[in-house]
Amino acid sequence: MPLVSMKRMLLHALDGGYAVGQFNLNNLEFTQAILLAAQEEQAPVILGVSEAYIPYMGGLDCISGIVRSLIGHYGISVPVALHLDHGTSFDLCVRALHAGFTSVMIDASHQPLERNIDVTRRVVQTAHALGATVEAELGRITGREDDLVVEEAESRYAVPEQCARLARATGIDCLAPALGSVHGPYRGQPRLGFARMEEIRRLTGLPLVLHGGSGLPDEEIERAIAHGTCKINVNTDNQTAFTATVRQFLNDHPGTYDPRDYFVPAREAIKAAVKAKIGRFGCAGKAGGSVT
Repeated sequence: MPLVSMKRMLLHALDGGYAVGQFNLNNLEFTQAILLAAQEEQAPVILGVSEAYIPYMGGLDCISGIVRSLIGHYGISVPVALHLDHGTSFDLCVRALHAGFTSVMIDASHQPLERNIDVTRRVVQTAHALGATVEAELGRITGREDDLVVEEAESRYAVPEQCARLARATGIDCLAPALGSVHGPYRGQPRLGFARMEEIRRLTGLPLVLHGGSGLPDEEIERAIAHGTCKINVNTDNQTAFTATVRQFLNDHPGTYDPRDYFVPAREAIKAAVKAKIGRFGCAGKAGGSVT
């Protein structure tokens, strides 16, 4: 199946009361594992690429080519979207779209609201002309690099009225409001703003996106889905599974030198972690209704 946009799969998830996972690509093995896990679970899937990993993986065209080649090689038949995660500029989003990405996130959340609206609107106009979807962000989703504990994130929550204004003025397809989740490992107990999440969903009418899905308790995920969250981003859990497996294998087999010896079990660890998240998000077996 060719790559598709996120729009159909997210709207279907909204109607069905589940969420689609975005799992970030870090290398070839991550890409293989995520695609195979989605195929085995018959689940739609979103492959996320963060800006920092673009040069590491050989550039946008290389990433797009790897994904397309693997889809053909493995006979992947479930819906797959290739998504730019946290694109920081209009230019980067356009380059990703021209490289064959079917979805982009423009993250102008650090900009004043009017600037965020202006940049996001321009990205939407270009992406929609190419049949791609756009995700935007309001508030600030913090992370390990910010050196903030979870409890401090509440001061950075998205304002519902500003979310509604952004949605109306730009025509975005989904929204990632900052509501207490963080990138990377959590320091302390997560405190998601569910009341505000429900209000944002009501005011915007959009599918919502939850960044920082790694490490969230099941009950938090279930409540987020019940409040209109249809896309949940996961990376840290997969990175942890991969690294722990490689570390253990090399500790147990100090004489090994063939990367396949430790990358294959590490790939299987990612696949198992992705399949577990797919089940937790409720999207296993949902591939048939998510085709664009």
